[in-house]
Amino acid sequence: MAYRPLSAEFMRRRRRRAMEMLLACVAVLLPWTVFLAVSLPDQYRAHHWRLTWAGFDGLLLLAMALTVYLGWRRRQAVIAAAMVTATLLICDAWFDITLDLGTPDIWWSLGSAALIELPLAGFFITRALILISLTIKQAYRELEIDEPPPSVLKLPLFGISRELDRD
Repeated sequence: MAYRPLSAEFMRRRRRRAMEMLLACVAVLLPWTVFLAVSLPDQYRAHHWRLTWAGFDGLLLLAMALTVYLGWRRRQAVIAAAMVTATLLICDAWFDITLDLGTPDIWWSLGSAALIELPLAGFFITRALILISLTIKQAYRELEIDEPPPSVLKLPLFGISRELDRD
């Protein structure tokens, strides 16, 4: 079966639908967040506390192990795994700190966030961005593009034609 590239019109419609859906999510999440901020109690006794935290740390462990595995195997998917791992580390630091506010454990939470979780998250994010940059440089070399590639944050999506930017 031969590969046929997707038409520009199909890609434009697909991109527009995805952006509209994400915009709707933002529109719903904004008032929901405000509602939670003003309506939730300051304190709550949680059921399954141990399961929640052990499950979260298990998910973090799986993400980190997957990142190591994919990095060891030199797979492009290591970039996404590293970003997921960094996000989970940042969430872990946030929850630890906010849940320990006003308790003696706050110092442990602040220390682990400042010395372990956030620096490690920064490492994963930095490495992911470096890998994206190296991938782009390699693609430019293979495509024999003489100009230097733009920074990762200004680089357009590959496979998305410039003519799709009409939206």
